[in-house]
Amino acid sequence: MFLYQPTSGYCYNSDSIFLYAFISTFKPKGNVLDVGCGVGIISLLLSRDFNINTSIIDKQEVMLNYAKHNYALNNLNVKSHLGDFTTLKTEDRFDYIVSNPPFYDAAVKQSSDTHLNIARYAQHLPIENFIKQVKSVLKPKGWFIFCYDAKQIDILLLVLKQYAINPEQIQFVYPKIDRESKLVMIAARNNSKSMTKVLPPFVVFNDNNTYRAQAQQAFEKANTNSIKGDF
Repeated sequence: MFLYQPTSGYCYNSDSIFLYAFISTFKPKGNVLDVGCGVGIISLLLSRDFNINTSIIDKQEVMLNYAKHNYALNNLNVKSHLGDFTTLKTEDRFDYIVSNPPFYDAAVKQSSDTHLNIARYAQHLPIENFIKQVKSVLKPKGWFIFCYDAKQIDILLLVLKQYAINPEQIQFVYPKIDRESKLVMIAARNNSKSMTKVLPPFVVFNDNNTYRAQAQQAFEKANTNSIKGDF
């Protein structure tokens, strides 16, 4: 799959590829919404691989334009929304909501680049407002599958439970086996009563700084070719 990204500013990274692979294990179908879609990487790959009706939303017009261009480039259909997800007004209800949202804590040193700042820092999509809005547009048994800063797992689980979106599967991502986790991927289901399953760790690199099998398989499954360009 070919897709365009900006020559400067935010570009997708391995987090999105690993999340795509994680979501794929649930074999999504029906109506899917990609929140904070950026250039569209996650939902583009899902739309390529599964028979879904895809919607995307981003508050940055420039990023949404890239996403729409990438959908057209790959002959895929999409319904797009420009704006803040927390104020989205729609009659649509979704079977799956997926997202690699901005999740860095506002207390850390922030980028002065506006596009990077919006893409990275949680004040642009506060977690409680985010999950509250997910609840309002998710179907009664719909899935919310996303990644986030692993250090904030306590807040994530608390707010998900408050809105009765039950975390059914959790997987922590580690750069190496002896390092602390930087990322967590969560599959939560609306109104579910299931016990939470903590999956085996996803470890990216081995001791030789090459990708371990699971990470390499995710990249091979995605099979993306990125083109830098401005329009």
